[in-house]
Amino acid sequence: MRLSDLSDSTADAVRSAGALLTDLTTPSLRLGVTGFARSGKTVFITALVRNLIAGGRLPFFAPMAQARIHRAYLEPQPNDEVPRFAYEEHLSQLAQDPPQWPLSTRRLSQLRLSIEYTPARPLRRWLGLSRLHLDIVDYPGEWLIDLALLERSFQDWSRQAIAAAKTAPAGEAAAAWLAFAASLDADAKADELLAQRGAELFSLYLQGARRSNPTHLTVGPGRFLWPGDLAGSPLLTFFPAAPRGERGFRRGTLGAMLERRFESYKALVVKPFFREHFARLDRQIVLIDALSALNGGADALNDLAATLEATLKPFRPGQNAWLWRALGGRRIDRVLFAATKADHLHHTSHDRLEALLGRLIAQASARSSVAGAQVDVVALAALRATREAEAQAGAGRLPVILGVPLPGERLGARVFDGRSETALFPGDLPNSEPPRNAPSDKPIVGALDPVRFLNFRPPRIVLAPAAGEAMAWPHIRLDRALQYLLGDYLQ
Repeated sequence: MRLSDLSDSTADAVRSAGALLTDLTTPSLRLGVTGFARSGKTVFITALVRNLIAGGRLPFFAPMAQARIHRAYLEPQPNDEVPRFAYEEHLSQLAQDPPQWPLSTRRLSQLRLSIEYTPARPLRRWLGLSRLHLDIVDYPGEWLIDLALLERSFQDWSRQAIAAAKTAPAGEAAAAWLAFAASLDADAKADELLAQRGAELFSLYLQGARRSNPTHLTVGPGRFLWPGDLAGSPLLTFFPAAPRGERGFRRGTLGAMLERRFESYKALVVKPFFREHFARLDRQIVLIDALSALNGGADALNDLAATLEATLKPFRPGQNAWLWRALGGRRIDRVLFAATKADHLHHTSHDRLEALLGRLIAQASARSSVAGAQVDVVALAALRATREAEAQAGAGRLPVILGVPLPGERLGARVFDGRSETALFPGDLPNSEPPRNAPSDKPIVGALDPVRFLNFRPPRIVLAPAAGEAMAWPHIRLDRALQYLLGDYLQ
């Protein structure tokens, strides 16, 4: 046997051993994907998976740009108790004629994607292909707000919720809830029908507040908005009620029953989610529909900043170290806040959208400055629904976007039918620079020029391109988001 043969055999043996070791010790990255309703969670996950499986155009995602990803494929569901993310169903909705946006996230779901890749480091590359399990955990952003309830008493939460209702622009729903709360005697005997009525009115108020401002939610419970299989359960049959004295509620009273159910909600709903899902995440992306806040003006943007501050707290384990230790929490080391629907803006405004979100995040972080996860921001569109053009405006040219507005979308007196493409100049975003001598105790967004954003129909996705045809999945900065969230795991 020649030395060269021995060397080749030895090298093959080492590579085989390396492949076996890879099979036995494949690392997993648990990526949490969340955001409030209509922020684009479902589309983001579907786009992420489709681009990796089909080889999309991701020039700023280094493993893809360097042709180091060998293949990506879906694996069987790793957790028997967690529903599978309906990836194929969402793809089929986007492939319809006309295409449809997938439905919003209403419950927890998960999907495992395995990525085989050539390592960038020489030694690992010599051992052959490596593999990473990417476990994508999708959950409603409203559940994230619930984590703040773990450090609040029923009395503290009640006072905050009642105060918030008095300032919420929720119309008749808020008025009905406040009138009910004012007439309530929480020291009266426990009454199940009264508890059901109060919970119903409180839920209607929360839903009305959400419709008025989709980006504002700092008072839970989140399951009052997305109850799922808990609808009608005693776990959701409570509402805020402040005691008249300092000694709390007497046993057997309505207030005592509401307080017990509040504590049960924390123990049986919030803590299991924290322990079994959230506390096991490695990375997190929070999707933000900042354009809806921009539609609402400066007050809506300031409300968004308050929501972001509440959202940041669970990612700062130093603030609640006892909770993380008690529930076995790992540390999420990177969080990405993403301003979605960047395709509703001309590319000349993408940096300004990103800078605006960065300012809001920075101010929210400063008010809860405790060591925690590394935080970054990006403006993206996981699936681009528009294209860009220029329109004549007097003696000059105006940058516009072209797309098909969804049926029922309005612009002034015009109501769109969902069939015709239209050109839109949504307006200018606010300057990303804060004014001099701006106070640091509240977000400063400056004066807003009038802006108006429409919702557009998605492009029709071709699931089986012709031979030699690239997969058409247009996006904005999805590759940058993937690089931040996954890039270092694929070195």
